[in-house]
Order: sequence, then C-alpha cells, then structure tokens
Amino acid sequence: MYILFDEAGKLQTGRLLSEAESSLQVELDTGKRVKVKTANTLLRFEKPAPAQLMPSATDLAGSMELELAYEFAPEDEFGFDELARDYFSEQASTEQLVATMICLHGAPHYFRRAGKGRFRKAPPDILAQALAAIEKKKQVQARIETWAGELLEGHCPVEVRDQLYRILFKPDKNAPEYKAVVEAARQGKLAPLTLLERAGAITSAYEFHWQRFLFEQFPKGTGFPALQAPAVAEDLPLAEVQAFSIDDSHTTEIDDALSLQGLGTGTVTLGIHIAAPGLAITPDDALDQMARQRLSTVYMPGHKITMLPDAVVQAYTLEAGRACPAVSLYLTIDEASLSVLESRTALERVPIANNLRHDQLDDVITAAWLAGDAAAANAPADVEPLRATLGFLYRLALHLKAQREQVRGKPETFTRPDYSFRLEGVKGDQPDGSEKVHIGTRRRGEPLDLVVAEAMILANSTWGQWLADCGVPGIYRSQASLAPGVKVRMGTKAQPHAGIGVRCYAWSTSPLRRYVDLVNQWQIIACARYGKTAALAAPFKPKDASLFSVVSAFDAAYGAYNLFQNGMERFWTLRYLQQEQIGELTATLVRDNLVRADMLPLVLPVLGAEGLPRGAHVRVRLGTIDEIALEVGGTVIERLDLAADMAESANGDDNDDEEALATPLHLAIDVDEAPADASAPSTAG
Repeated sequence: MYILFDEAGKLQTGRLLSEAESSLQVELDTGKRVKVKTANTLLRFEKPAPAQLMPSATDLAGSMELELAYEFAPEDEFGFDELARDYFSEQASTEQLVATMICLHGAPHYFRRAGKGRFRKAPPDILAQALAAIEKKKQVQARIETWAGELLEGHCPVEVRDQLYRILFKPDKNAPEYKAVVEAARQGKLAPLTLLERAGAITSAYEFHWQRFLFEQFPKGTGFPALQAPAVAEDLPLAEVQAFSIDDSHTTEIDDALSLQGLGTGTVTLGIHIAAPGLAITPDDALDQMARQRLSTVYMPGHKITMLPDAVVQAYTLEAGRACPAVSLYLTIDEASLSVLESRTALERVPIANNLRHDQLDDVITAAWLAGDAAAANAPADVEPLRATLGFLYRLALHLKAQREQVRGKPETFTRPDYSFRLEGVKGDQPDGSEKVHIGTRRRGEPLDLVVAEAMILANSTWGQWLADCGVPGIYRSQASLAPGVKVRMGTKAQPHAGIGVRCYAWSTSPLRRYVDLVNQWQIIACARYGKTAALAAPFKPKDASLFSVVSAFDAAYGAYNLFQNGMERFWTLRYLQQEQIGELTATLVRDNLVRADMLPLVLPVLGAEGLPRGAHVRVRLGTIDEIALEVGGTVIERLDLAADMAESANGDDNDDEEALATPLHLAIDVDEAPADASAPSTAG
C-alpha cells in the first residue's frame, strides 16, 4: 500500500511499511525511510505506484481550470476528495484525487489551506486582488523579458537608461530595470557594465564618471538656494599692513594672505591673515547648514563644486584692492635667529595689496632672484618691491622646514612633481570630456610654494595649540609615528603629527573651502574674544557630540571627494595618452608589477617586470585604454638602467602607489547574478 502525505507543506508519496498508533513507517522512492505522523496522511492507495502516479497527476493538475474548480467548491470548508468528486466524477480515480490535491495545494490565491487536506475558498474580493497582483507580476515579467531582449540586441531601453547609475551602484534588486540587466547579462554571458556599454547606455566616459559622482554625493544636484552673504556685524579695526596672497590662477577662494613688518629692524612681525566667513556665518544658520552638507569644495580638472555659493565666496575672499575681514595671526620673529618670540591673534580688516599667482611667477621668483642674483629673471613691476619681503619669508620657510624635519627625525624629500591639468576648449560651465588636455608640472619646494606651505603649517599648529591652552576643543589631524601603516587621523584632541613634525595640527587656514576649517575658525574667534574663558562661549564645548559628528562626516566626504578627484585626473591622463598618441613611455618600478610614469601622473600594472629590483628604469609599451574602468596596462620592453640593484625612490610609499592606481569604479550590481596625507606641506593652505 502507498500513501500521500503532507510533510512541512510539501506533498510526498511512499510505500507504507508499518503502522503504529500515531505514526507510520514509510519508504520513499529514493529508498529513504521516514517516520510520518498519522495525522499528516492524506490518501491511501494500492495503485498505481508513486513513480507513475505523481508525474501523471501533476500533468492532470496543470490542465484543471481553477476558475471552474472555484465555482464547484463548497462555500464551507471542504476536503480535496470532495472537490475531486464534484469536478471529475463521483468515482474519481486515485490519479484524479491526487491531481485535485496538487491543484488546490498550488493555488493559495484561490483556496486557503485549513490543514489535513482540507481547504476553504478565498473571499471573492481577496481573490480579485490576488489575481490582479498576479496579472501585474506577469506584465512586469514581460517587460523584464522585453528589456532584456533589447539589451542583448544592442539597444538600451529608456527605462533602463534612466536608472543606469542606480542599477550599477545602488540597485533596488526588486526593480524590473535591475532584473532586466541581470537577466540579459546572464543570457549574454557578459559583465553588466560591458552589456550596458554595448547597448549604448554609456555614450560618454566623462559623463559616466561625472553623473555617477553626482548620483552618489549630490543626488539633489550641485545648485545652491538663493542665500545672501551676511555682513560682518561688528566694527573691525583696519590693520596697518599691506598683505598679499599666493595662489594658482584658477583659485577664486582666496583664504590666506601674508604680510611682513619691521624688516631690517632686528625684530619683524609676520602676519598670516585668513579670510573670516566665521565672523558673519553663524553655527546652524542657513549658510552653515549648507556648508555642513557639502563639507568641502570638490576639485577636478576644468571644474569644481564649491562648498559655498560663489556670491558668498566673493564676499569674504581676500581679493586685492579691498580691506577684507580676517582672522590674523601675528608672530614676532627675531630677524637674525628666526626664532618666534611671541604670537597674538586679531580680528580685523586687512588691506590686500596683491594676489600673486604661482603659475605665473614660479619661473621668476626663484631662489636666485630672491638672493639678489643679477642674472636671475626680472619680476613684474608690481612684484619687484616684494623681493626683500619674499626673500626673508623664503629664508624663514627653510628654517621652519628644517625645524620640523628635526622633529620628524628625517628630512622631507619630494622627488616627484605636482602635476597640473589645464583643459582647452571648455564650452559652458564645465567640460564634456572632449577637450584638449595640457598636463604641466610644478615641483614641490619652489620658493613661493614653500613660503605658503610653511606659513600655513605655522598657523595651523600655533592656533591648534592655542585652542588646547584655552581649553577649547578643535578638530585636529594627528599621526602617531612615521612607521609604515600608521595613518593620519582626525579627532578633537591636540596630539602630535609625526608626518609634519609639529606638536599639534588643526586645519584653520581654508575656511572658504573646508568645513572643519570654518568650525575651527569659530573656536579661534571665541578665544580671540574671551581668552581663557572662551570654553564657556565657544560654539562647540568639550565632548560636544556635534563636533564628533562633523569629524566623522567630513572624513567620509573628504575621502570620497579625493577619490573622485584622483579618478578624474586619471581620466584626463588617459585622454592625454590618446590625444598625444603615446604608445610607449619610460617609467620606474615602484613595487612588484607596478610602475610609475616618469613624466605623467600615472601608475599602471605591467607584464615582464618579474625579477626587476624596485627603482629599475624601464620602457613600457602601453596596452588598451579603458576610460570607463580607468584602466591601462603595459608590457616592459626594455631595461634602461644597468645597475643590478636600484635604490628605493625617496618617496616610494606603497600606500601612495595604491592610491595613484586606485579607480573609483566599484559596481554595486551583483555580478554573480550574471555570468598622500592632504595636510602635507604642498597643500597645507
């Protein structure tokens, strides 16, 4: 004898071996013996055998009309055998009985299970809703299949194109657009990104990277609400200085300027003047809330997304020809020994006499020119009067750098240049990826660069220590040691920064560009006004939870922005290779199979570097460039140096190499479903 039984909601059949009071011993078709509760037995039969019965009963169940079965079914609770006799005949066969059970069991929208082979009809209104949902699901599935077919044919449906970045990076895996891409990728045995490229969903590599970044970081767009820059309420005194700034030509957010008084008297006063939006913007006002959402200006070749609206920036930027509100740090310095004797902070209006530009003057304001070498190039007329001032500041910068290096325990050596990108032919507000790109270099440690870097380090470390002395919390950057793997961290306590060689370091000199600098400026302003009692009046108190949240949010946003900037610089470097038809280049082996190009900001993996020492100079033939993945590889074709062992490059930090190679493309789509510290001297300002 055989039985049909329900085991955990699954219909099974087997041969009855023995029977006890409340259980049965049953042998399944697989040969496995199981114990079945008598209460779970639905039907006993002699023939046919389960191996023949179940396939034929399943086929018969599929041919049954559910609507007709629903009409035949009693209004009250009923057993499957009762319905079988009504639907088929009074003498329903075993096959028909089992078919009815299978049919009822597989149609929960028509019939609700009451247990032990008994059912109850679903109410008509509930049935109507269920049938509507099933029909909708069929329509959605039909759309998925249609879209998948179009993708495989090389056409991207509009619905999929509109959801492109969500599908790739933040997918809703229940969305039909996502399912269509997954299904097409499975059928075509393609990676989802490759599938979408072939289907024409991505027409511009530049637009892909740009829109992907906006999707992740600026989902509401980059525009600003209509906000006015508030005026500084207090009557600030006018400083008796003539200050000048040093920036690149593209800089509009001029945060810092310098002044020097008393040159030649034995004691000089260095003024470091920082734009003061913190004197007008207040915590939690509309501008603060907007700045706190963005947290930093985002930079990329040919474009930037500012932290503050342009009109607000222009209200506080240190533009030449104006007396600008500023937070000034004055340091009294012995002219001979260059030691700092004392410091003070002032809230004032500072006359800005010049906005000097790195890129226009680096070849003019050289160490030789500052030393008075007659053979050095002549500077523009408006810069010539600053020769003595800049000469002293350069001498001071060298002294400050040497002091920091003594604390660091080893010198700072920058053997690689800083690269600059200039785009030619930009139409409108931003590039579209078709522009001609020029890549230039500016070596670290040039006089103007060093003067600004050391002045900003001096200000950030001095103000950071002053905040700590006043008991006022700030946002600091610290590094416990120079040991490999010890990273720079952000926190609210004044701790040493081993990488720079200072007791503490609080970003305070770029309040128009970085939100943490604005926060620190508010704290510094409180110290300037209230001194030792500033802890009671400062916007952020010790152990303030909101200060910790700023640190966390800024760290995340700043890291994402830097990753995007690195990615876009890599994009334009790859474009430069294509533009200049560069098929080969010289490079230096930095680690394993990674090489760094000699004249471009490019790190790439190569074949054929096995056995070569770190620092080996090689010629590399480039492979195919992928502008979407931002990838290019190469093959070593020649060893250019003869030394068996090359010295490691002075700045060959593995982490730097990894960051230079990193690309921002990390797909969130489940493919398995388808077959340098920013506070370093060069950027301290």
